[in-house]
Amino acid sequence: MAIVSTSSLRPLHQYSSFPKCPNFSHYSRFRPRLHFSSLRLFSSAIRATAAVAVEPDLGTQQNQKLEVDLFACPVCYEPLIRKGPPGFNLPAIYRSGFKCKRCNKSYSSKDIYLDLTVTAGLKEYSEVKPTGTELFRSPLVSFLYERGWRQNFNRSGFPGPDEEFKMAQECFKSAEGGFLVDVSCGSGLFSRKFAKSGTYSGVIALDFSENMLRQCYDFIKSDDTLLATNLALVRADVSRLPFSSGSVDAVHAGAALHCWPSPSNAIAEITRILRSGGVFAGTTFLLYNSSTPWIIRSFRENYNYLTEEEIEDVCTSCGLTNYSSKVQQSFIMFSAQKP
Repeated sequence: MAIVSTSSLRPLHQYSSFPKCPNFSHYSRFRPRLHFSSLRLFSSAIRATAAVAVEPDLGTQQNQKLEVDLFACPVCYEPLIRKGPPGFNLPAIYRSGFKCKRCNKSYSSKDIYLDLTVTAGLKEYSEVKPTGTELFRSPLVSFLYERGWRQNFNRSGFPGPDEEFKMAQECFKSAEGGFLVDVSCGSGLFSRKFAKSGTYSGVIALDFSENMLRQCYDFIKSDDTLLATNLALVRADVSRLPFSSGSVDAVHAGAALHCWPSPSNAIAEITRILRSGGVFAGTTFLLYNSSTPWIIRSFRENYNYLTEEEIEDVCTSCGLTNYSSKVQQSFIMFSAQKP
């Protein structure tokens, strides 16, 4: 793929059978669509070499600096400086090193994903997350996720990945041409769809689970067209997202909110990284709705599921507007926009 001229680029933060999202409930209208210049970046084959170390005296070219304006240090949120080949694809990021000029912390790719967690590179200290988070770090669950696990969601009213993708694309109409972050992407089921659609200048498949990201890469490497797309694999915590404030155009969270230790903290972070007019859309299991039997309600209260009203409440309390939702059985598709 050709390298775009750096003179045409600016940091993104400077740019101003289910019903589809615009037909959701009371707040369904999004702002007029923004237009972005196409961002086509360099691609090359992954080499089995160690990631490039970042030296303090980096002399990054302008196009490299523009690319890393999106990635930020998860400790201090300072934009990272990058050394390595330009490009937002897997081979280029794998061969690059990143460093925060403020706190001097370095980050590099391990096992084909870029580790941007606070604990990246630590040798002695380790953290154990809540059971719901640790479950998806299991190699077995990661392997089974698209091989039977996800298919069972249709019993709860999920329409299936293809229809859910169409619904999400309708929600993200105003973000076409921008950067999309697929948080808690799992094995990249939707990240790959977003990248192959060609709708976005870049897609970031982000998850805390190392094994989910490895599964995502296994699916990607079997499709040569995906290796050449602007798709990055990033390990990060949804409650400490490694992006500058106001730098992302769209955030997707498919079947994820119920897995987060603190949905309010995660949605607050998502609001922080969205640009003005950016859209957050996601799906999850509801705690219950008006038709849920009482015995099922009491069972679900033992897990981290929310009601429809609670999801809207959290989104609006974090500053998001134009909240919309579609419910079928225990499935909810919701979206909201940063003013």
